[in-house]
Amino acid sequence: MNKRLFTTPEGVRDIYDGECKRKLDLETKLRAKLHLYGFEDIETPTFEYFEVFSEERGTVKARDMYKFFDRDGNTLVLRPDMTPSIARCAAKYFKDEKGPVRFCYCGHTFINNSEYQGKQKETTQLGCELINDSSVIADAEMLAATIDCLLEAGLKDFRIDIGDVRFFKALIAESDLDEERIRILKNFIVDKNSFGIKDLLKDENISEELKNILTNLPQFFGGVDCLDKVSSMTGNKDALLVFDHLKALYELMKVYGFEKYIGFDLGMISKYEYYTGIIFHAFTYDVGEPIASGGRYDNLVGQYGKKAAAIGMTIVTDKLLLALSRQGLLSKDTDKPVEIISSERSQSDAVKRAVELRREGKSCTITYNN
Repeated sequence: MNKRLFTTPEGVRDIYDGECKRKLDLETKLRAKLHLYGFEDIETPTFEYFEVFSEERGTVKARDMYKFFDRDGNTLVLRPDMTPSIARCAAKYFKDEKGPVRFCYCGHTFINNSEYQGKQKETTQLGCELINDSSVIADAEMLAATIDCLLEAGLKDFRIDIGDVRFFKALIAESDLDEERIRILKNFIVDKNSFGIKDLLKDENISEELKNILTNLPQFFGGVDCLDKVSSMTGNKDALLVFDHLKALYELMKVYGFEKYIGFDLGMISKYEYYTGIIFHAFTYDVGEPIASGGRYDNLVGQYGKKAAAIGMTIVTDKLLLALSRQGLLSKDTDKPVEIISSERSQSDAVKRAVELRREGKSCTITYNN
């Protein structure tokens, strides 16, 4: 028999037994927490037209999507990112809505990327989106919902790093660098390569003040104090407005009582180009990648026909579950079904007993013993 019948393609896997139950229980708990914030459930298709996720939207690159064709020749893709799908829905069904619109979801995303060797190409993402609200209160609410969900899951030791794409954009506008140098600069910042940045900028006709702040950008992370430190290094008015926003955001997180989970990373660069304001990642130990992320995307919904500010977050439940497991924070399954043993002569009694238990909300099984 063909061995491929017993295996799965690279990047996907079967989830079964206790792990499947724990994952579903976790998703139920997190959705209930998001409902407390007023988010309402929404489901979008697993595959959509390619244009919904095309590169101009600022989402995943076309070569990293799973693409196929329908019978009419339209190019379809398995969704690589939940946010564009939600933005499309908001523009279609809530085009005339002026007040805040809140969605929460749980679904699978698919990335066909060679860099994902050994990693899952199908992941489950659970998150929420807040449309029609551009305020700092909305930013704080999204961070609070993220922290509340991680705490509800049982995670104890984690940190959320916050950046803001407007800071980098303000510096770039001042530098007047061309697109190729900006691309190289971004890669150096992601790699935290200050030497590469210094070498890249040494012959550029920009001020020493700007060279200094760009060169040290990868090191601008830490507590709220780093905002004052970095703001004192620049006179860029647009950049200074970003610091005012981040400080106001931090004050609101103190009101929530969540400031101990907050840090700042002013050199944070996102792979998604649609972000327009704050961006953030949640980290914990024993997992090498963010377990949650999000940010503000005030221009994306407009690409589908509705001009609206928006912010969202997503939790990768697979990674969260892995973190809980490695940190020994998963509770053992103790609610095993009641086993009813039946013989040929006691079949009716066994069935009656099973019916009674299930009506009481208790799990049970009937085992035939001949």
